[in-house]
Amino acid sequence: MGSLDHGIPWQERVATKRQARADKIPAAWRIPDNYLDKFQTPLSEKKNNLIAAQAVRKSGILTEKELRITEDYTIAELLSALSSGTLTSVEVTLAYSKRAAVAQQLVNCLTETMFEEAKERAHQLDALREQGRLAGPLHGLPVSIKDNFHKKGTEATIGMVSFLGEVSKENSPLVEILLKLGAVIYVKTNVPQTMMTSDSDNNVFGRTLNPWNTSLGPGGSSGGEGALIALRGSPLGVGTDIGGSVRIPALCCGTYGFRPSAARIPNGGMRACTTSGMKFILSCAGPLSLDLDGIETFFKTIFDAQPAHYDSTILDIPWRQVSAKPILRIGIVPESPSFPLHPPVRRTLAEAARLLEAQGHTLIPLDIEECQILRANEIAWNIFSLDQGAMGHIQSSGEPPVPSLVYIGKIIEKLKASTKFTLPDLSELDRMGKLAYLNTCRAELRETYRKMWVRHELDICIAPPAQNTAVAHDMFAIAPYTTFLNCLDYPSCVIPFGKVGGSDAHKVFELKEDQTAPPYNFEQLEGAPCSIQVFTTTLRDEECLQMSKQIDQCLKSKV
Repeated sequence: MGSLDHGIPWQERVATKRQARADKIPAAWRIPDNYLDKFQTPLSEKKNNLIAAQAVRKSGILTEKELRITEDYTIAELLSALSSGTLTSVEVTLAYSKRAAVAQQLVNCLTETMFEEAKERAHQLDALREQGRLAGPLHGLPVSIKDNFHKKGTEATIGMVSFLGEVSKENSPLVEILLKLGAVIYVKTNVPQTMMTSDSDNNVFGRTLNPWNTSLGPGGSSGGEGALIALRGSPLGVGTDIGGSVRIPALCCGTYGFRPSAARIPNGGMRACTTSGMKFILSCAGPLSLDLDGIETFFKTIFDAQPAHYDSTILDIPWRQVSAKPILRIGIVPESPSFPLHPPVRRTLAEAARLLEAQGHTLIPLDIEECQILRANEIAWNIFSLDQGAMGHIQSSGEPPVPSLVYIGKIIEKLKASTKFTLPDLSELDRMGKLAYLNTCRAELRETYRKMWVRHELDICIAPPAQNTAVAHDMFAIAPYTTFLNCLDYPSCVIPFGKVGGSDAHKVFELKEDQTAPPYNFEQLEGAPCSIQVFTTTLRDEECLQMSKQIDQCLKSKV
């Protein structure tokens, strides 16, 4: 395994891979050498808002029609135009391929590109439509996928040197389903080393930047997806989430992101750097998009394809048609004393609550002790630590751990030293003993939430998506407000809502000894997207989505 087996230093193997990736971008799609001179460089250290600057549009790579295709259509409108023949699959695929290529040159969000293969598939889909047939409900729609999905003929390195050179021999089940539905898979997107940090940086592909502010991170582990979608280089992306890895890029990049209940969306047949069989808190595949209708389209079409025929790891439960009540009972998850919120996050949640209450919804403040945010995270961290497979892959190849991984370790050690943890020292227990104890704690946590839900007759809850918005590279560290929902296995959705602005400028943020949070620097964070997170109980994904749409409309009506 790794560079020792290949006899080539890992740095050389990485350089070869990066060059091969660059070479797959056609010369006509490459931005001029001096194009970045108009921005503050290096991009990763300077504050550049590539979206406000219309960096993709002004690159001159896309035609006016291609800009309209990628900027003016929702997913529903794209599918309608593709179905009617108003737009061809070749036109749409070319537009998104070019836009993704420009996004890659700006923020380094891609790992694998399949532009030629995507063009060929688009021709086949157009020929099918000329015969009066559609391949499926996603006919001709470009869909981007996170690097850990296998796409036959490409690599799924997940940014790990030890997996370089391994070509996928078959598609992951979800990719197979998307293709059956008529989608065009054209790019794979960047992730952090080990896929267990909230940044998207690795030694193979390098660091992905946040298009709203290139000095900030895009979140992780599906950070390449978040950045690509924010730049409209993809209408619909698929990530995975075990501690927040769909929702964190959504909150950092100003998109919608949905983490479904475990084992509802096909998540089998994936590249992982964990030990086979060590699955306790399950990873979930979930969508990112710029609108919730697109996320609903993703779920409906996947479930209609009978995904259990493709993936034995999922629950064979059809998608249900539900409607939201006009007036909701909304629980408000309080700020955890251990994980204080940055001023913009606190303000955003308060404003969302005010708007919802003004529209007649009933808000129920939940008890800090009962919500047990710290304990839920302790349980999750201890469960994650039972598997050291990822670190074994790093060591085997000779590559060093990336800065964000090192920083998380330091934060955990700081918490251990300064925080009064709720769990006892488990070092005397063997792994099976630890697992049994942690599973018991997790069951007790879920029972506490069940009782709380029933007692308050809750429909949905609102929580911070994180302590912070996007922050400086490598500084996001832990993700307490998403990880606790993975521990509960509750479906949850991140809804963008506003930006860091002037009202946050003079707010003071100071940490106590037993608290942790990323640094707060208003000048650097100004303009970063803000958001809220909503969630329901396990397997109530349909209700969660419908109420998310209802809440989103409420917030939009007053923004």
